[in-house]
Amino acid sequence: MSKRALKTYLSELRKKELEAQIMELYEKFSPVKTYYDFVFNPKEDKLLQEAKTKITNEYFPVKRKRPKARRSVAQKYIKHFVKLGVDSALVADLMCFNLEIAQTFALERNVPDAFYKSMLNSFSEMTTFISQHGILEEFKGRIVCIYNHTQTGDWLYKEGFSKALDILD
Repeated sequence: MSKRALKTYLSELRKKELEAQIMELYEKFSPVKTYYDFVFNPKEDKLLQEAKTKITNEYFPVKRKRPKARRSVAQKYIKHFVKLGVDSALVADLMCFNLEIAQTFALERNVPDAFYKSMLNSFSEMTTFISQHGILEEFKGRIVCIYNHTQTGDWLYKEGFSKALDILD
C-alpha cells in the first residue's frame, strides 16, 4: 500500500475506528508500543544509562567471565535511538562512550585486528553523525581525546582514523 492510498483510507475512517486501529497496533506490535511509550514519556536519560550499562557489560562483564566485545550491541542501541528520535546530543554521547569503553578494554586485552577495524567504522560513523547534526563544539574535546588515544596507542588503521577526523573540517 502506498502512502497516498493509506492517507486516503485513514481520512475515510471515523474517529472511533481510527482509535480502535491504533489500539490494535499498539497491542500487537512491540515497535509501535515502544514508539508510543517513548513519545508520551521520553525518559531519554534512563534509556541512555541503560544502553551504557549494556555496552559496558559487553566489555567488562559482571555475570560472566569472558567479555564478548561486540560492536553490534552499541550499534543496535544507536540505531534504536535514532529511530525513536532521541536528541542528537545523547546519540553522539553514546557513540563517544562506545569508543571510550572500547579503548579502555583494548588497553587491558590483546584484541584482534578486526576489533580495530570495527572501532574505525564506529569512529567514522560518529564523526559523520556529529558533523551532520552540527554539534561539534559540544563533543570536540572527547573526539580529540579518542583520536589521540588511537594515534599514541598501539592501534591499527591510524591513517583511517585521521581520514575520519578530516570529515569534521
